[in-house]
Amino acid sequence: MSFAGDVKTQLCRVPLSRKCCAQAEAYGVLLYCNTFSASQVRIVTENGAFAQRLPALFKKAFKLTFDRLPQGEGKQIFVLDDPEKLAVLYQSFGTSPRALALHLNFAVVEEDCCRAAFLRGAFLAGGSVTDPRKGYHLELATSHQSVSREVLALMRELDQAPKSAQRKGNAVIYFKQSEQMEDFLTCVGAPLAAMEVMNAKLERDLRGKVNRQTNCDAANLDKAVEAAMTQVEAIRRLERAGVLVTLPDKLREAAALRLAHPEDTLAQLAQRCDPPITKSALNHRLRKLVELGRK
Repeated sequence: MSFAGDVKTQLCRVPLSRKCCAQAEAYGVLLYCNTFSASQVRIVTENGAFAQRLPALFKKAFKLTFDRLPQGEGKQIFVLDDPEKLAVLYQSFGTSPRALALHLNFAVVEEDCCRAAFLRGAFLAGGSVTDPRKGYHLELATSHQSVSREVLALMRELDQAPKSAQRKGNAVIYFKQSEQMEDFLTCVGAPLAAMEVMNAKLERDLRGKVNRQTNCDAANLDKAVEAAMTQVEAIRRLERAGVLVTLPDKLREAAALRLAHPEDTLAQLAQRCDPPITKSALNHRLRKLVELGRK
């Protein structure tokens, strides 16, 4: 099952306890489903858990049954086209089937629990989310432009900060930040999915940190190897010119140690001196040898 399918399955485990919340969730489903008009309600889903929840949801919210239920497997299609049942829906939400455009009735979502239920229904019917291990994107899409603008305002009242766009005739509300996705999923009743998003982000951040550290270590190693090769070359030049034997004991000791241990770091080489010296002191001696070798 995809991550989006798993999220919807988690949401469908939320109990249908209060009638007001059931109506709010059904309201979200209707405003974000395939068709909600004066002549028909048509809800299409491929999620088995959502398909099982829909009859119970509409029974709890409106005491209604669907006129047509899914046949076979694959896409599950639920249809309401009985005029009396459609009238019950419009009356429940204080709207008229003759209205030119659907709008969100804020009276249905006054309570925090009902707002969360409404957004849960909207996501179940018209939402999608990417696998957080691949990227961060969660969206709600509806063909009702006015509804989308009003839902955007509702979400901002809940301290959520989605963005909006138009895509193929649909109005889309979306999140691109992992923290915002976590907040939304927790709000609508999928805290386990929110934790998966959080864990994926931590894993990605950790992997990025390790890669940066590895790249940094590799760059430092390259610099150290290059510096050691330069030092060995300068010492060999001094040796061939007969200058090395004329240098002070400290410089000759540093030269002998570098030739004997070309792979050692400055810290390791400094500890081999007799007596051991600081890394800074050894670095100063090696720089002096390089300078003399160039001359």
